[in-house]
Amino acid sequence: MRKLLLASAASVIAGTAAAEDVPIGVILGFTGPIESLTPHMAQSAELAMEEMNESGNFLDGHTLVPVRADSTCIDSAAATAAAERLITDDGIVAIMGADCSGVTGAVLSNVAVPNGVPMVSPSATSPALSTAEDNGLFFRTAPSDARQGGVIADILMDRGIEEVAVTYTNNDYGKGLADSFQASYEEMGGEVTLSAPHEDGKADYSAEVGALASAGGEVLAVFGYSDQGGKGIIRSALDTGAFDRFVMGDGMYGDELLADLGQFMEGSFGAVPWSQGEGTEAFTALTEEAGVNGESSFTRESYDAAALIGMAMMAGGEATPEAVAANLMDVANAPGEEILPGELGRALEILAEGGEVDYVGASNVELIGPGEAAGTYREYDVTDGDYETVQFR
Repeated sequence: MRKLLLASAASVIAGTAAAEDVPIGVILGFTGPIESLTPHMAQSAELAMEEMNESGNFLDGHTLVPVRADSTCIDSAAATAAAERLITDDGIVAIMGADCSGVTGAVLSNVAVPNGVPMVSPSATSPALSTAEDNGLFFRTAPSDARQGGVIADILMDRGIEEVAVTYTNNDYGKGLADSFQASYEEMGGEVTLSAPHEDGKADYSAEVGALASAGGEVLAVFGYSDQGGKGIIRSALDTGAFDRFVMGDGMYGDELLADLGQFMEGSFGAVPWSQGEGTEAFTALTEEAGVNGESSFTRESYDAAALIGMAMMAGGEATPEAVAANLMDVANAPGEEILPGELGRALEILAEGGEVDYVGASNVELIGPGEAAGTYREYDVTDGDYETVQFR
């Protein structure tokens, strides 16, 4: 049941920077290993806020104001400092973010929990975040890598590939996905010849690729970042002839990777959180009209994260962190009227009238367990230097 919260005047003032403004932190890696992806994620989140603002239905004319901050994706200290500034200087009510799992965990434990500020991450997928001490403040619209590892294992076995070498970026995300994949793959009868970490930011990955090649494998699984070490590993493997086919996790999905190396990666494949249906089609139309690249990674999840934050405040009747935390699961799930991208104004009307909404959104939102997405994955092939959908899983 939707929870209605009564706020004192003091709590409303503390939760907003001004009487009419409701600042929302947008913490993403605007620099670092996924910097080519994050502008599209931020624009998608801000598109949802703009849609709610333009409807005129958000809390009697209050305005959602996005405030960007750089997580760097890899520097937990920098991400923590950025989040602290958003709270102390900007008075944010909630956080859309962070993005990469390590910095997300750092912001959650060091900033969000101590200050009682809820977070909705569109892309932090480490299984460890499912059991993090969050005081009910952490949600995510992307599914856990506990599921992704099993999906990738299924893809390999369905293609008759029973031996694979694995390299992963040396952080919470990479290690969590590699472990999840290996457990699922070996349970299905597959063999991991070597599972080895790589560091981002290196100029030369020949040593790492040499070790992986020596171990053998029909393909090389790359669980890294498309702008950093993962791309470097693939380039080195292609240059030396060590591997010419790759299976890639979600962090490797990026247009710039294919622009640089796609012509040499024919027959490679992978998986990325994705969805299909009315919500996806509505989001595509919305982003095309707005001039936003909605086909990039985690754009749907970013739009949905921001939309859920706004609707949760509306459901609680106040622009406070408490309203977001208490009502987000309710607006994300049944019962209620189903809401698609482009219908956020209608959702706010329903909530203002005391009704209930079931937000479907751009990614077929359904939050389970500790506030995380069940999620579906797009299996794709690299064909003629481009991504080609095989199926959804």
